[in-house]
Amino acid sequence: MAPTIYVDTVTFIEALDQLMPGFDPEISKLAQRITPARDGKPVTIELTDAKTKELKDTLEVDAALIATGRAPFTQGLGLENIDVVTQRGFVPVDERMRVTDANGKLMMLAHAASAQGISVVEQVTGRDHVLNHLSIPAACFTHPEISMVGLTEPQAREKGEKEGFEVSIAKTSFKANTKALAENEAEGLAKLIYRPDNGEILGVHIFGLHAADLIHEASNAIALSTRIQDIKFAVHAHPTLSEVLDDLFKSAKVKSQVTSRVKKPVAV
Repeated sequence: MAPTIYVDTVTFIEALDQLMPGFDPEISKLAQRITPARDGKPVTIELTDAKTKELKDTLEVDAALIATGRAPFTQGLGLENIDVVTQRGFVPVDERMRVTDANGKLMMLAHAASAQGISVVEQVTGRDHVLNHLSIPAACFTHPEISMVGLTEPQAREKGEKEGFEVSIAKTSFKANTKALAENEAEGLAKLIYRPDNGEILGVHIFGLHAADLIHEASNAIALSTRIQDIKFAVHAHPTLSEVLDDLFKSAKVKSQVTSRVKKPVAV
């Protein structure tokens, strides 16, 4: 008979001065609401300010699981024997996954590595395939879930300033979704970052029920260069959580109604 395991509370501690520093700042602030309370006994953890290093608090917990990040495991593989130069352990590649002296494509995600591997096979077999790394989604399996694809708001605004285009934001709440209300999971937000001049989707961030599943509609739209002018006419079943994305794209204000592709009538 399997032993019974009792779980009380889990405290999530971030070494930097905010939770989930790689995500959009607005979503990171929402994530702090789901941080569990502090509790425990034998293990003592001292919490210090990330900037000043001043002692702020002390936690006593039953056990501590520490995740310090990941590093490439390339040492000892003999890469130097075949003239492959590494940078901090990574193998630099170009956009077609060819070894080069340019900056490598660094995304510590299993599905990103799989997509990169597919890109390599396509190139080797003579089929040109460039992976759009901005279309690769990421998710945190908290409750509610958090997901993202593309640029954060600060990244998008920096890009806009450099390239001379305006950045707009659209948001929608899970509180307006009947399926979320029926599930008693109405806590949530979806955020769209886009160019109002041409409808390009720059980033989508979701905090809410099944966010890790919902993000793929936005991910595929970015991968296929689908503009808001096109995707806002997509039909979603009712009542479903997918309507959160439907409302999000419909709420965007795009100045140009010219789409990025020529539409052809389909005979039914």
